[in-house]
Amino acid sequence: MTGRFTGTADVRRRLADRDYLVDEGMATAIFLAGELEMPLLLEGEPGVGKTTAAKAMADALGTELIRLQCYEGLSVSESLYEWNYQRQLLAIRLAESRNDTLTDADLFTAEFLQDRPILQCVRYGGPQPPVLLIDEVDRADDEFEALLLEFLGEWSVSVPELGTIVAARTPTVVLTSNRSRELHDALRRRCLYHWIEFPPPERAVAILRCRVPEANESLIARAAEFTGRARGLDLDKTPGMAETIDWVSAMSVLGVTELGKDQILPTLGTLVKTPDDRETIAGRLDELLDPLSETRT
Repeated sequence: MTGRFTGTADVRRRLADRDYLVDEGMATAIFLAGELEMPLLLEGEPGVGKTTAAKAMADALGTELIRLQCYEGLSVSESLYEWNYQRQLLAIRLAESRNDTLTDADLFTAEFLQDRPILQCVRYGGPQPPVLLIDEVDRADDEFEALLLEFLGEWSVSVPELGTIVAARTPTVVLTSNRSRELHDALRRRCLYHWIEFPPPERAVAILRCRVPEANESLIARAAEFTGRARGLDLDKTPGMAETIDWVSAMSVLGVTELGKDQILPTLGTLVKTPDDRETIAGRLDELLDPLSETRT
């Protein structure tokens, strides 16, 4: 089944069919974003599944995912549109070969406009409105946030030479942020907001069971417990669900069925990403594998 979500239970069921498990809060945010036709701003620690949420939503809605990866210095020509100067030059030369002259009105038309992700979303002609993922919007600068305000508020883009282009149908827009900097209030006010927490152990187990079905139950349960305890340490980069999935996948490829020191140390590079974090976890293995071990010693 594709098309709009009919309720929170429908959101949970259809996303679960795509191996993306959500709690009631997340399901409610996704459902309301569709019903109220508002963009959805997802924040949370890296690796909690913000980007994957947009991918799963597009698949569940049966439509295309259009992705705009943000970074400092992101410009209009990379995010909204730019003019196809090569085609314009070719048109000028063809006109000259016919002893004709083209004016600006001939050259700055929709024919010579190149859609970038946001304008592509506005002019999308597929059977279902697309899902636009504006990923890591906190990496872009203030000017890009200002560019977004018209689009997110009016579902339109202004092209000076052509005027305002309005989306025929409201797209689904998901913005993600890792809170590397504060977003402007004007942007937040245009969005529904949801903070994605790290999943509790029982849901982490369910997610691992979906995403790494080849791993055995004991390994999944122990890895979920271990990662949950590791998040309580003073780490530079707290391991997210994405890293936990990679870790269990790596151990499964190596034929690991039980979690122990000999299995953890060689595979730790999939779970933590800095030498300091590796050293911290390696030095606390006994405690992380069995939190009662320190009490007993």
